[in-house]
Amino acid sequence: MNPRTVHCACPHDCPDTCAIRVTVEDGVAARVQGDPDHPPTNGALCTKVARYTERVYHPERLLHPLKRSGPKGSGRFERVGWNEALADIAARLQSIASRDPRAILPYSYAGTMGLVQGESIAARFFHRIGASLLDRTICANAGGTALAATYGKKVGMLAENFRDSRLILIWGSNSIASNLHFWTIAQAAKRAGAKLVCIDPRRTETAEKCHEHLALLPGTDGALALALMHELIENDWLDHDYLERHTDGWPELRAEALAWDPARAAAVCGLEADQIRSLARDYATIRPAAIRLNYGMQRVRGGGSAVRLVAALPCLTGAWRDPAGGLLLSAGGWAPVRRAALERPDLLPTGPRRVINMSTIGDALTAPSSADFGPAVEAVIVYNSNPIAVAPDSGKVVAGFAREDLFTVVLEQFQTDTADFADYVLPATTQLEHFDVHSSYGHHYLLVNEPAIAPLGEARPNTAVFRDLAARLGFTEPCFAETDEEIGASAFEGIDFAELRRVGWVRIPVPAAPFSDGGFPTPNGRAQFAPADLGVATYVPPYESRQSAPELAARYPLAMISPPARHFLNSSFVNVTSLRSIEGEPLIEMHPSDAAARGLSDGVVVRAYNDRGEYRCRLAVTDRARPGVVVGLGVWWRKFGVAGTNANEVTGQALTDIGRGATFYDCLVEVAAA
Repeated sequence: MNPRTVHCACPHDCPDTCAIRVTVEDGVAARVQGDPDHPPTNGALCTKVARYTERVYHPERLLHPLKRSGPKGSGRFERVGWNEALADIAARLQSIASRDPRAILPYSYAGTMGLVQGESIAARFFHRIGASLLDRTICANAGGTALAATYGKKVGMLAENFRDSRLILIWGSNSIASNLHFWTIAQAAKRAGAKLVCIDPRRTETAEKCHEHLALLPGTDGALALALMHELIENDWLDHDYLERHTDGWPELRAEALAWDPARAAAVCGLEADQIRSLARDYATIRPAAIRLNYGMQRVRGGGSAVRLVAALPCLTGAWRDPAGGLLLSAGGWAPVRRAALERPDLLPTGPRRVINMSTIGDALTAPSSADFGPAVEAVIVYNSNPIAVAPDSGKVVAGFAREDLFTVVLEQFQTDTADFADYVLPATTQLEHFDVHSSYGHHYLLVNEPAIAPLGEARPNTAVFRDLAARLGFTEPCFAETDEEIGASAFEGIDFAELRRVGWVRIPVPAAPFSDGGFPTPNGRAQFAPADLGVATYVPPYESRQSAPELAARYPLAMISPPARHFLNSSFVNVTSLRSIEGEPLIEMHPSDAAARGLSDGVVVRAYNDRGEYRCRLAVTDRARPGVVVGLGVWWRKFGVAGTNANEVTGQALTDIGRGATFYDCLVEVAAA
């Protein structure tokens, strides 16, 4: 058979959403390559997805339905047929729903970013049955909510225009690891004379290659943003015309900023006041100036407020007037996605509804029935996620999933930590084996993913599983009979679907300088600094820090952040042998001064601990970590850990100030020899 090439798209939770060409020979995916004709990604793939065939053809791929045959968590299962598995699952769900459907909970997130295999038939199914609603906030909701509160939607400048910026602030992003194509653009700008500044508690690979690195303490980004505003005001480095014509709430924000001189902010952030003054001067005087903000900095108590403050900065200087000025956190709001058509919220019953936050799943699964909470959760259906590895306070998460009376179904490609606790594990297709469509939050293109190969073994797409369950439960609405291609065709407003499938992608029309003359997608077209429901943004300190919780810090004096390891993406790819061999093993990074104070040496096994739990792994003594901060690189599967845990053993379930997001990086610990 002659080789053929198939248009695919990366499904993973990264801003870039790469276009992919898959070469198929005799029904086998022989090569996975970036598509050089796709403008934003230009043929380049990250190390992870470049090895995607290792994932598809992994010897441990789940290829048949499995039923638990041992204790929960043992990972002992026996093979069963699809008919037996689905019949039993449908009967169990129907029995629970007959008492109270809110006792059923879906749990899913960004294991695929696809609009078809994500929340289409699955959402329709859970809406129709009346299950509890899942508040999907674990990654980016604080920042996304904050951006929308300021600009009206999750919108920003065009990524490609950073090429012409003369100053780029890379704020809360390890772009080399998580935003490869932006980093390529930033490097081109650097070669053309641009200055690059990284703002991050850790000296990441990105920080090493920038001209300057501000290693602030976790959770203090809002104080830094206010101090920058203070300097802009004091030196009159403001675009008064832009503020007057295109913003609301400037007097309130101005008053807040004037209370934050560089000395005050420096004491909070763990920086030198002159670093803040210098950065403010550069931001005001080097034009065009652009900010690449990412979601790492919003995983703390005040993360939403901090994003609101940073998002205001380009309005103060009028940076938006230039195509190469402004800010990019997410471009997702430009995509004309028809969420209601995909998810069909009209199918929801009229009775009482319950919303459970995915970041507090540990509490939810261990909560008894009560008037406030409602019925105890009796069944969890997990797809596109691995909550035992990725959710905070994982000791509680494990306790919840270990309940013998909890019926758990997991749709998965591999035997993850969560799959070990399932009653049924159903084999899921990979991206090369199903149809999907994608938007992106890093660029302005929509993509299609055509199936390149037939599903391996008995693997089925998510959509097929939920269609079958809907039929077994007697759901006769026509939306449950739609094919994947029909769902994909209805996913976007005003897009030529035939052209999308022919080319592989289409560009969303966005102006080169979208807010050069205002026109933000708010009700009045003006950026909002003090909306009525939120008021003016201010610095909100972490739940756990020396300043906000001194008694706690006396026992647990080190702030811990847990960003993803470079060759993993959350808990995806951890079991790909070649990538895991590059990462080596779970590590905690600690600054030499902190290690010396504890008598710890490089390479020893340590325990990071607090009142929530204990995480054991090997210590890396390095100045990548700043004094007072340790870095627990994740998200490793627990089963690969020294003691069967990962960094989320010590993270907490408290939520962000706005957006109900997780606060992974708002965490105090102590570290000692194991």
